[in-house]
Amino acid sequence: MKRTFPTTAPGKDDARVRDKIRHEINKYVRREQRKPLPDGYRRWEFLCRVGTSEQTAEERPLKEIGGALDTLAADGAAKLYVEIVATPAKH
Repeated sequence: MKRTFPTTAPGKDDARVRDKIRHEINKYVRREQRKPLPDGYRRWEFLCRVGTSEQTAEERPLKEIGGALDTLAADGAAKLYVEIVATPAKH
């Protein structure tokens, strides 16, 4: 998933907009985890990047994405770029 989300929406509180972004991310992760794994692999690993644009996005663990969204929105970002790539892992 490579997607840019707006941090504001007309008629909606900014916190609710961030909740909607988190919901979209969690929905994607759940969908990817349901996919069958290739032979020899045990689980899915998610490589994540978060930032205000694709060029400024920084790598983050999946668990830290929600906090990163809040931090960037608090800094006044008008949009957020989220990239999550599912890869099979053996451990």
